[in-house]
Amino acid sequence: MKDEYYKNVCAYKRAMAMAKSMLKQRLISAEEYCKIDKIIAGKYGLDSCSIYRENA
Repeated sequence: MKDEYYKNVCAYKRAMAMAKSMLKQRLISAEEYCKIDKIIAGKYGLDSCSIYRENA
């Protein structure tokens, strides 16, 4: 895996871990979590079919 892509995947995973924590605490809804996933994946260049995505 290229270094830049690896960094992007790690950043995506960190952001989604925070979002998942917010979901578990009921600070956000499941619908909002899916929206966040799409936005963060786009920000870090992950495709919808990436194996690293939380929600495809």
